[in-house]
Amino acid sequence: MTGYPYRFDRTAYARDLQERYTDLEPGSETTDEVRVAGRAMTTREHGKIAFIDLQDPTGRLQLFAQQAVLGDDGMESFKGVGVGDIIGASGVVMRTRRGELSVKVSDVTILAPCQRSMPEKWHGMTDVESRYRQRYLDLITNPEAQRIMKARIAMISSIRSFMEDRGFVEVETPLLQPIAGGAVARPFVTHHNALDIDLYLRIAPELYLKRLLIGGAEKVYELNRSFRNEGISTKHNPEFTMLEGYEAFVDWTDTMALVEDLVRATARAVNGTAELTIGDATIDLDEPFKRVTMFEAIEQATGRSMEKLWDDGDESGLRGAAEDLGVKIDPKWGLGKVLVEIFEQRVEKLLIEPTFVCGFPKEVSPLAKDHRSIRDFTEQADLLIAGLEIAPIYSELNDPAEQRLRFEQQAAARAAGDDEAQLPDEDFLEALAFGMPPAGGFGFGVDRLLAIFTGASSLREVILFPTLRPLD
Repeated sequence: MTGYPYRFDRTAYARDLQERYTDLEPGSETTDEVRVAGRAMTTREHGKIAFIDLQDPTGRLQLFAQQAVLGDDGMESFKGVGVGDIIGASGVVMRTRRGELSVKVSDVTILAPCQRSMPEKWHGMTDVESRYRQRYLDLITNPEAQRIMKARIAMISSIRSFMEDRGFVEVETPLLQPIAGGAVARPFVTHHNALDIDLYLRIAPELYLKRLLIGGAEKVYELNRSFRNEGISTKHNPEFTMLEGYEAFVDWTDTMALVEDLVRATARAVNGTAELTIGDATIDLDEPFKRVTMFEAIEQATGRSMEKLWDDGDESGLRGAAEDLGVKIDPKWGLGKVLVEIFEQRVEKLLIEPTFVCGFPKEVSPLAKDHRSIRDFTEQADLLIAGLEIAPIYSELNDPAEQRLRFEQQAAARAAGDDEAQLPDEDFLEALAFGMPPAGGFGFGVDRLLAIFTGASSLREVILFPTLRPLD
């Protein structure tokens, strides 16, 4: 046994051997030589025999050592393996009299010793904060962490397959942007020394993806990391994964249908079924998703009708309704923001079954076309599942004059103290002037939907390395 070898030529994985030797009888031994590698999870000694449970990416496999085979020195080397050591072993495949598939070891090598104490084998890591800070240990000792990581891999792969099957092409857009646009959110700001300018970590890739529509790419998507300088909670992480896609010559109704199919496809990739359990409810995602207006959603949840107050522009009536419902509002907010706050505080968490809330006030939706039937609304729909916003969907605004007006309204809101309001983007307006086709677009919260699919209670469970407060 030597310290830190350069490589080990593995010839088999645990799962492969379990599948290949299903019919091997207890007490039987083959002549098939294999070389396996992984981490030693447990060690046991019984006089002249000893055992190691070896874990590799596919599962666990028992290593079986006999002094009669290894000799005194070889047995001492085998017994010298510690819990947590990464090892390689050679030997023949056998099944013990107790029925455990094993490798009867002829040689074992420590490839990298574990120099820290591993978590106690029966309970693993019980401190939640430590699990997030030391995700590597969580993955070693916690099968649930492994399950969620594999679910994430399956989900990302299925998203790419789905989008490519629908004719979309994957693109990349800048993470560092001169203007934080494409969403209403507070950005992170940094400084580029060579150019002596401030840049922002993107809050969304939207305005760059739309530039590609202008350039003639008719179906584009980006699986992207976006950043928002906001609070941390079970539902929010400053750095998150989002799918954003745009399709020319369609509107929000087509995009809603696309997103609905995407949810079903990713559910099957993660769980093997379109059935979803949320709390005590079982939801069949193959059923058509509900579609309601924001007014209908509020009335169904609270019994209060807001539509006439909105149509009449009844400011005192709408603010009074918010107060009656116990919704905290800022006196500086416009009526659109007040209405959305009523929806978010009193309705959103009640929408457990997949539901498209269709139509948002123009005040909070600066990048979508005017609604064709509701005054001062846009054709923005939000898909909610389990009380979480999963995907905003839009008929994309492509009128440069109207877009300029919306940017000006956002600038006024920012000047009045709304630091989440969108910054005007003159370069994007210039691009729009060359003509962008009518289009439908969407954002898709990968982390949130994965949390729902896996039953995770927090985004920190599905993000491998979540943002955490420093220990000191």
